[in-house]
Amino acid sequence: MSSFEHLLRDRPLPPFGRFLWSVGPVAARAVGRLTFSMQVEVQAELPPPPFVVAANHYSHLDPVVVGAAVRNPIHYLAVDELFGNSAIFDRLLGSVGVIPLSRSRVPIRTVRVALARLEAGEIVGVFPEGTRVARWGDILPKRGAAWLAIRAKVPLVPVAVVGTDRALGLDNRLHSAEIRVVVGRSLSSPSEDASVLTANWERWVRGQLAPFPQSHR
Repeated sequence: MSSFEHLLRDRPLPPFGRFLWSVGPVAARAVGRLTFSMQVEVQAELPPPPFVVAANHYSHLDPVVVGAAVRNPIHYLAVDELFGNSAIFDRLLGSVGVIPLSRSRVPIRTVRVALARLEAGEIVGVFPEGTRVARWGDILPKRGAAWLAIRAKVPLVPVAVVGTDRALGLDNRLHSAEIRVVVGRSLSSPSEDASVLTANWERWVRGQLAPFPQSHR
């Protein structure tokens, strides 16, 4: 069994994970404000869970700052290459509800676990670009987040992250930078078309990043 296969099981957060999610967002906001002058804008009241969170992806900081903005436990989909390098890190990811996503195989089990978590009334987080990018627009977003939302009949909550590309980008080095996180009004597709919903998400994110030309092409 690979180092992450045991995480591909439908189960609620363990007590330690619930504890981390109870204190983590508050701590992340405090540290973010002190270190990166982090600002969070919530454009509309969040829907009650379950829902899917979809955010653009520059940095390893993104899951932390998105979680700080949403302030609820999020079961992030994360590529399986993050696992297997450290037993302690693997346990931490498992404790906070991360769902491994294979790059090399059809992620049937990942999808089943994600849908089960949504059915249980929880939140699933997806980065539609599928990997960290240097600039918005480097990679076309995939339809997975939209497909999950449509399949589970839950809202898709868009999140735009600005500044994490400079704070901790692809060079994996910390730099002084300001971070801004915007949580938008939930999106839906009347036609239940994942392509349409993904395009709506992409359009919204592009609009939020427009005032920051250094973050996109």
